Amino acid sequence: MKQTPYQAPTFSLPNESGQTVSLDDFKGKWVVLYFYPKDETPGCTTEACSMRDSRDELTDLGAEVIGVSRDDAASHEKFKTKYNLNFTLLTDKSGSVLREYGAWGKKMFGNEGILRKTFIINPESQVVKVYGRVTPLGHGNQVVAELKRLQK
Repeated sequence: MKQTPYQAPTFSLPNESGQTVSLDDFKGKWVVLYFYPKDETPGCTTEACSMRDSRDELTDLGAEVIGVSRDDAASHEKFKTKYNLNFTLLTDKSGSVLREYGAWGKKMFGNEGILRKTFIINPESQVVKVYGRVTPLGHGNQVVAELKRLQK
């Protein structure tokens, strides 16, 4: 893993509505970028709901929340609607952004796949905090506390 801070890899990916979203769209803002394996799975739903429940506090701190998986836009739209998710979900079908962020690799039992990771990116587009092997329950609160610490 790289030593923080470091320049965040740029990306341009489609969101749940098919519109392209780029990291450059958030220059001057804090970004909470999290990678998760799959819509509608228990751990990913728990993590998404934790981010949803913390989003207002994160917004008050000047941060945008973005979730990324390989699921398509239709799956993301259904997931957002079902759980009232109040943030952007991006589709990385090719997995190129997952790989650039180190969110693709060996999982349990030697299989490769998406690693549950979260990155806090500062307004200068630098990664200042990386959470590897995220525990989904309460992760939103954990990110809020860290963002407050980073902003002091």
